[in-house]
Amino acid sequence: MALARTDLVAPTASERVRATAELLERRGYALSAGRLGEICLGGALGVHEVRRAVASSPDMVDIEGLVLSRRLAERAPAIAGRAARHGASAEVYTPVALEFIRRFVAAAPFVISVSIAGSLASGGFDLADDVDLNLVVEDGYKHQAYVVLNVLGLLHALRYRGKPVDDLSRRPLAPRLMTANLVTERSDWTPLARQDAGMAFELLVQEPVFGQDFLAGALAANPALLELFPQLAGRRGRWAVTVDRRAPRWLYPRLLESPARLLGERAWRYMMWTRRHRPDALRRVELVRSTMRPYTLFDRGPAI
Repeated sequence: MALARTDLVAPTASERVRATAELLERRGYALSAGRLGEICLGGALGVHEVRRAVASSPDMVDIEGLVLSRRLAERAPAIAGRAARHGASAEVYTPVALEFIRRFVAAAPFVISVSIAGSLASGGFDLADDVDLNLVVEDGYKHQAYVVLNVLGLLHALRYRGKPVDDLSRRPLAPRLMTANLVTERSDWTPLARQDAGMAFELLVQEPVFGQDFLAGALAANPALLELFPQLAGRRGRWAVTVDRRAPRWLYPRLLESPARLLGERAWRYMMWTRRHRPDALRRVELVRSTMRPYTLFDRGPAI
């Protein structure tokens, strides 16, 4: 379903709750009434307001402690199971992610901001999952950022070869542990081309780790996103990384951007080729990429 901004500014609490639940479900998870109310489209709602909204909606249910659409009710136990495992799994891999981000920022001086996204930020993280990272980089460096992140990510993952994997995190040499989810450049934010609820929600549920001041200023420059989710105003992450010394910028001349694009695209297409017999994994990748457009890398033609 297309998530246009004008379509999702709903006049009633029931419609707002349903629209928020749909945004969650596109990412494969659901939340309790209390947590959904905190991040509700159009501004926070109290838990009792959410429950009343669900009770008045023919399309919504509150089951297994989760608010979700009736068509996904049968998946509630599985989603609730992931949510129950989140705490223990996140406790293991949050320090791993923060350590990696610190090293990545130190090695890549063109990186302005890094946020943890995906299930580790929003809930439902499983030991087999990879860690999604949203990046903001200086103009003309997004492909170098992608290559540096993946090279460092592979070296980093060699230390975790015993990590459980699934169809998305399995790789030939080491598990896929750190992933570039969304890569934007500084100029993309003045303003963002995407001013819809899907993009606003992505920014709401991510956890800024490095460059929080930049993100706060960038969000203030996109007031349409704040209209959709007022909770974005003054958004600060739970975790913060500081880096004392960073690599010199001259190590990354801009003329490397074109070779980095070619290298990154070939590596990405190779990974898609290795999943050619796993259609569920390919569909999941395409779903995630569809929520990131027009900022997806390597989006020319078929993936394989």
